[in-house]
Amino acid sequence: MSFLNSINNNSKKFVDPFDHWELNNPLTDGQINEIIDAEIANPSEHNLNYDGTRAIDGGEGIFRQGIADGGKALKFRCFVTKENSSTFPQLTKFINELQSKDTTNRVTELTGKDLSNSYVRVEIICDRKGFWLKPHCDIEEKLLSCLLFVNKHNESEDLGTDFYDSNLKKVKTIPYKDNYGYFFTSGPNTWHGMEKKEIIKERRCLQVNYVTFKTDWRVD
Repeated sequence: MSFLNSINNNSKKFVDPFDHWELNNPLTDGQINEIIDAEIANPSEHNLNYDGTRAIDGGEGIFRQGIADGGKALKFRCFVTKENSSTFPQLTKFINELQSKDTTNRVTELTGKDLSNSYVRVEIICDRKGFWLKPHCDIEEKLLSCLLFVNKHNESEDLGTDFYDSNLKKVKTIPYKDNYGYFFTSGPNTWHGMEKKEIIKERRCLQVNYVTFKTDWRVD
């Protein structure tokens, strides 16, 4: 129960520019290895440029109705599903932990967001040279937004997520430290993104969401 243990024993709440929690050591070594080894296509090798969105689909940076299937550029995204779960046994255990009542009850206690009828969505991310993310608020179907960093190539800690106030002034950057991350609940003033920065090799992360739309992983 590494994720729950991190929440209980290695997390800290911040309120500026909006309520969020930073986490230390939320992943096991096995989970980290699966994140590192996941094969994810490089957009530049397909004559595509990053457009400031996660899905490379031109989504606007507003609190909006969601794109349940993850956007147009699915081959550049690696969601952990029941179909590929045998490739990611440790991350499947991680998802099972997220589905558990112990975890959902604790997250609800902290955030006030009811997760009892939600689903878990987990995506392995590999951002490469040229990636950036325009300031945006997450889709309202996301009850919880969480990003966990895996930095095994000594990339700059400045490659973490940037948080903004309601005037889109950058307030802080979550440090891109290995086995570190954050979570918050979505809302109309939870502006975040990543300004254009230098990625030397790659920026690996695990994106974790509790969502209202159906995925393979319903909470218990």
